[in-house]
Amino acid sequence: MQKLIFIFLAGLLVFLVDLYVFQAILTATQHLSGFWQMVISRLYWFWYIITFVTLALAILSRRTPPTPFQKYWATVLFIVLASKLVVIFFLFLEDIWRFMQLLLQYFSAENDHAIPRNKIWSIIALIMGTVPLSAFIYGIAHGAFHYKVKRVALHFPDLPVAFHGFKMVQISDLHTGSFTNEKPLKRAVKLINAQEPDVIFFTGDLVNNIADEVQPYIPVLSELKGKMGVFSVLGNHDYGDYVSWQTRSAKIENLERLKHAHARMGWHLLMNTNVKLERETDRIAILGVENWGNRAGFPKYGKLYKAHQGVEDIPFKILLSHDPSHWDGEVNTKFPDIHLTLSGHTHGMQFGIDLPFFKWSPVQYVYKQWSGLYQKGPQYLYVNVGLGFLGYPGRVGFRPEITVFELQRS
Repeated sequence: MQKLIFIFLAGLLVFLVDLYVFQAILTATQHLSGFWQMVISRLYWFWYIITFVTLALAILSRRTPPTPFQKYWATVLFIVLASKLVVIFFLFLEDIWRFMQLLLQYFSAENDHAIPRNKIWSIIALIMGTVPLSAFIYGIAHGAFHYKVKRVALHFPDLPVAFHGFKMVQISDLHTGSFTNEKPLKRAVKLINAQEPDVIFFTGDLVNNIADEVQPYIPVLSELKGKMGVFSVLGNHDYGDYVSWQTRSAKIENLERLKHAHARMGWHLLMNTNVKLERETDRIAILGVENWGNRAGFPKYGKLYKAHQGVEDIPFKILLSHDPSHWDGEVNTKFPDIHLTLSGHTHGMQFGIDLPFFKWSPVQYVYKQWSGLYQKGPQYLYVNVGLGFLGYPGRVGFRPEITVFELQRS
């Protein structure tokens, strides 16, 4: 019964959206013959029926995770809905103006008469609706694998001398379950290795839901080469928390398979632990914690105090922590000796504006630190927007990122 009520409410909401947008279509096509108006109308409402049936099947289905076809079909419906919401925004602006005109008529004692929609404005609303439609299609066709190498120089007065010029590459949020073949990952691996990094860091979310998703890509990801190794941590999606497991032991076994996948790829998985890197006679410490989110709904698996044990005397520390909210939640309030924290998680919401002089994404209203470099006193946080994608199989504005850091002693 609960599912049926939800289907009814979802269908009603989509119907109201379509009904509102249909007004613009009727107004914009009023010059056409009755035949073509009928064709457009039937096609438009046939799309609504398809959307409603899809929603109903999605709510009733128990299949987890979704198939690749289901993912892409859901994306198509999302893109169309987003475009309709833009149309509604412009229609609403016109309705405000129409309402003001009606009020003016009422108070001026003029003969009341209906104020029809403006054909030109309806056409403008429909055209504006094609902007997000075009952007999202572009993001799928080109943006998803349009890799970007970002170079960041970081200066620290207490960096050990031997580590001046130390080169690190960070990647994050691969979400291998979203890939359909290994070709894009091969290009990414080749691009990463071309940087000739001293070390490579992966900051979580290797899969979407289950460990099996990474299996086809283990040979490709095994080719990542850092002179001093590849180090990784887990993200919130790696634990299988978003899957309905038959038993608790099945979930535990899934996580063990994922840990084994890291080992098979030659990645050193840091589970609330640390490793010391030595160059000449100098040392730095790399700390890695399990996922620790400072927002409701995200578990705090990470135990930073454990990762910190044994490296108190190391003069320079780098932390790998998937969720950037960990920085304000614990790192810079309890561990002032951690110089640099590397995170991912936000994806830049895979949508926004990323320019040297201006940066915006809807995710900034959820996360205080969500893309790029942040500083508080002597401590730094860098948030990588991810190499893969989740849900929407594309990127608009925020390209998949490979970050190259160079440590410098200032």
